[in-house]
Amino acid sequence: MLGVAAVLLLGLVGGAAPPEFAAPPEFAAPPEFAAPPEFAAPPEFAAPPEFAALADVDPTIGQDMRYASARNFTGRVVDGYEEPVCLLARPAAEALRWAQRELLRGGYSLKVYDCYRPQRAVDRFVRWARDEADQATKAEFYPDVQKNRLIPDGYIAEKSGHSRGSTLDVTLARLPARRELDMGTRFDFFDPLSHTDDPRVGGAAREHRQLLRQVLGRQGFVNLPEEWWHFTYKPEAFPDTYFDFPVAVPVPVPVASIRP
Repeated sequence: MLGVAAVLLLGLVGGAAPPEFAAPPEFAAPPEFAAPPEFAAPPEFAAPPEFAALADVDPTIGQDMRYASARNFTGRVVDGYEEPVCLLARPAAEALRWAQRELLRGGYSLKVYDCYRPQRAVDRFVRWARDEADQATKAEFYPDVQKNRLIPDGYIAEKSGHSRGSTLDVTLARLPARRELDMGTRFDFFDPLSHTDDPRVGGAAREHRQLLRQVLGRQGFVNLPEEWWHFTYKPEAFPDTYFDFPVAVPVPVPVASIRP
């Protein structure tokens, strides 16, 4: 054993120098990751419990939810309208039920075009109004108004009372066929003719506007003078809150799924 060790030692002293090992490669520093972006507040996914589907409160009220279809001034289903349902803060829905009872006794019915409207839908309206190249619905909805005037003249706004949950767009229908009555203009007609008391609107159309305003007014709804179809229940349940949850049938939470 000693002889072998001596041989190895002589080899190291008198022989060739051991190979020089290269220094280990220098590893690049880990990349600097960008700071995480600031995320917007998470979107709302469902209606709060203070809201109700109008069909659950009064299924006799007609619904023709225009923004859940392409039958509106944008020509497309509007952002946030996942289902064709009317959602309202519960006090507004209950008040509408009482108005419907009065109208049914006279052979009439309410028909709603829009109720709660998410903020994302309002934002979509603003983008549409600023797109002057899109004039596809001009003849039907704003024949005598230039599109670049829709926002300055107040036809389109960046905030809407609809997003607070107590505002709706509504008309009258005649029973039993539920045929819509003549109101002087179509819904969402951007023109002074849509003003509730425009003097150029007379005859039956004027009477129908007055009937709608009177019946709803008795239940606490206030009409927007520039739009015969636009009513807000007072006092509002959420006067300072603009919601953005999508329009969809509320899904009840099963009792068994609620943990203590």
